[in-house]
Amino acid sequence: MKPVARRAGLVAGAAGLVAAGAAVGLAAERYAIGRIRRGPDPESDEPFGRLPADRSRTVTTGDGVPLSVEEVGPADAPLTVIFVHGYTLAMGSWHYQRRGLADMRNPRLRMVFYDQRSHGRSGHGPADSASIEQLGRDLDVVLNELAPTGPVVLVGHSMGGMTVMALVEAHPEYFGPRVVGVALLSTSTGRLAEVSLGLPAALAKLRAPILPLLLRGMRSRAALIERGRRVGSDIAWLLTRRYSFGSPDVSPALVEYVGGMIAATPVDVIADFYPALNNHDKLDALGHLRTVETLIVVGERDLLTPLAHSQGMAAELPSAELLVVSGAGHLAMMERPTAVNLRLRTFLHRAARGSGRPSSRRKA
Repeated sequence: MKPVARRAGLVAGAAGLVAAGAAVGLAAERYAIGRIRRGPDPESDEPFGRLPADRSRTVTTGDGVPLSVEEVGPADAPLTVIFVHGYTLAMGSWHYQRRGLADMRNPRLRMVFYDQRSHGRSGHGPADSASIEQLGRDLDVVLNELAPTGPVVLVGHSMGGMTVMALVEAHPEYFGPRVVGVALLSTSTGRLAEVSLGLPAALAKLRAPILPLLLRGMRSRAALIERGRRVGSDIAWLLTRRYSFGSPDVSPALVEYVGGMIAATPVDVIADFYPALNNHDKLDALGHLRTVETLIVVGERDLLTPLAHSQGMAAELPSAELLVVSGAGHLAMMERPTAVNLRLRTFLHRAARGSGRPSSRRKA
């Protein structure tokens, strides 16, 4: 057998092993999906994706990509909060914060939500722009166009938190006098290639060499894959629940909504941004947040950006507050919105009151 063919056969065999392992891991949940879907769903009437905006606009990035932006709250509010969503998601992932923080009075908030490039309703950037550094430049444009003056807090989830770190690295002078608070939810400073994703050890070792090859294959067959993935399946639903949430009793309607955001993200975008996530390394940037009120939030059962990553960030920022959300997964702000919003309210009040001077209080 020729070496190239042999390598291809090994890759295909290993990929099959990974798929088989994943299927075995999900098989035990097949009964649960039917049971959960038959039960009452308290979120069945939740207006996911239908919350009104006070103002909508488009911001154009330095390389010409239009970003969809929505604002909630008075334009002259004393504090602007910019929310930055994660990989394969959209501004709708902040649904419960958009609804749950709108009545805050101390201080009043102007909340800014935007879809990152190639996600949601924003324009599709070129493949070579799929980097965390470019996302940081995009956030810089949003910040300067939407909040050129006045105190600002940045709230980033997952890849959105990495976007904030890229801005910290590029513009440390913003943090303290202008950006008075940073909340990092379910994110990481790096070493994501080492995350096991909850797979058995033997399968986790195969992830690093195989997944990039599978993603490249997906990109070359994007049109075919897009037709199939939008149909939906129980396996897709289960995967969304497994990797987005930690609780077995999470609302099926919420899982469907998150699954819809993921399905709306083009296959080529998923493939293009994956290397950027794996290569992300912004540990050194954290030092610039020592003069800024900082909140770190992570789900106890987060499989994508595990608890240890947030604990590592908290160790680098002794003044930061660390909130571990019991039983929650990667989307803790959607899975446990009451707990997360309560802590966000306290954090926002502290950031506005302290003008960027970090509190000595820290909770876990």
